[in-house]
Amino acid sequence: MISHILNTMDLTLSTHRLNLALVQLEDLPDIHELHTLPETDRYNTLGIPESVEQTVNIVQEWIAAAEAEISTAFTFSIRSKETDTFIGLIALKCGKPKFRTGEVWYKLHVEHWRKGYATEALEKVLDFGFSNLKLHRIEAGCATANTGSIKVLEKAGMLKEGHKRKVLPLKEGWSDNYEFAILEEDWENRSNGKQQLYNNSHS
Repeated sequence: MISHILNTMDLTLSTHRLNLALVQLEDLPDIHELHTLPETDRYNTLGIPESVEQTVNIVQEWIAAAEAEISTAFTFSIRSKETDTFIGLIALKCGKPKFRTGEVWYKLHVEHWRKGYATEALEKVLDFGFSNLKLHRIEAGCATANTGSIKVLEKAGMLKEGHKRKVLPLKEGWSDNYEFAILEEDWENRSNGKQQLYNNSHS
């Protein structure tokens, strides 16, 4: 059985350019703006919130899940290390302990697309899932027309495993969905390969 009992109050993940901290109420204005953007809404089944109160309820659910005695869901704000600018959100939700699985999702402010931030954040969360939570498998879903997100998942080493027809209720209508996943051995091999490349370049 996986132990998800962590000191989540101070849980922050860092990359070369980013800080990923568990969402707090102080992030509310940025999160509400993110959810009201048409670009975000296009592939988001959540829909544009009708009020700030609706966003408050969502954020409070995320906070409660992360602060539970046994934490199995982690929603992070993504911010620039250099400027503390809000870039977006990324989350990892664990399944039943016996199966050691998790599911990841992310959404970035349109001003920060195509800068490599999504891939950078995703790789860090995948590492957190495999190294800290000892997961065996992490999955992600993606609308088949969302080419930007597909590229992010593939760059992070996730493999396309399935195709579900008309399963996502999007604003433009029902959308097909691609299913992606990565296994712990995939991640280990990928990490070892990166380390070998680094060693070769510095030898």
